[in-house]
Amino acid sequence: MTKGSIVAGFIAPHPPHLVYAENPPQNEPRSEGGWEPLRWAYERARASLEALKPDVLLVHSPHWQTLVGHHFLGVPKLSGRSVDPIFPNLFRYNFDLDVDVELAEACCAEARAMGLESKMMRNPGFRVDYGTITTLHMIRPQWDIPVVGISANNSPYYLTLDEGVDEMIKLGEATRRAIEASGKRAVLLCSNTFSHWHFHEEPALPEDMTKEHPQSYAGYKWDMRIIELLRRGEVEEVMRLFPQWVEEAFAEVKSGAFPWMLSAMGFPKTPAELHGYGTVIGTGNAVMEWNLEAAGA
Repeated sequence: MTKGSIVAGFIAPHPPHLVYAENPPQNEPRSEGGWEPLRWAYERARASLEALKPDVLLVHSPHWQTLVGHHFLGVPKLSGRSVDPIFPNLFRYNFDLDVDVELAEACCAEARAMGLESKMMRNPGFRVDYGTITTLHMIRPQWDIPVVGISANNSPYYLTLDEGVDEMIKLGEATRRAIEASGKRAVLLCSNTFSHWHFHEEPALPEDMTKEHPQSYAGYKWDMRIIELLRRGEVEEVMRLFPQWVEEAFAEVKSGAFPWMLSAMGFPKTPAELHGYGTVIGTGNAVMEWNLEAAGA
């Protein structure tokens, strides 16, 4: 069998507002648009993904929370309605997705072999979280590539940050081993916002972009600092700054997807490509890509 590989990784944030603004047929609420720079960033990411022609997409979402262990979607086909509990006025999405159960089981087994508490999710009526759905819709609205969904066990919140990050690094290593043994071309999706300070009230018209700007100047400065480091390929410096970044920017990367993806990719020194940046209810969101295949990594 041909050795599998991770051909790319994307930072692919999940504000449901982006799906709402696109007015896809799967989402019930209708909008007048909005958040165009971020949606255009995703258009560029979609074009890159199309050229990569992956066999499977793996997404780690902070909104599928499993406090005991790392869980993997384990049902071949899942469908239903996903609703954002904070923004049900914007996101009521009818999803229908195919799961690569074989690869999910391999990831789960490799994680267990590394000493991580891991489990397969076998509930056929499971409602997939809005973070997973939003990221997958924005990167591939055709829904024609099988997925592996991974939960956030929130170890960086309930253990020390160093212990939690170490666990996510191990999960990344397990993910890479499973992909290599699978023979498949895989793309990783880190479903995370950067700075996560946000407004607590939305305008009467949510898509009114005159109301959209960074909630925190300090958070915005952290976003720019991290983006510039990633564009220069300085992931070691980013990880050195990780604890301070998380604390001062209230960065959502604390949930684990970011160190998981970097670890699975071998902490690449390849400069990341910035497809675009924008705020949603004041939070900082970057769509970025590591094209490992093009870099020969």
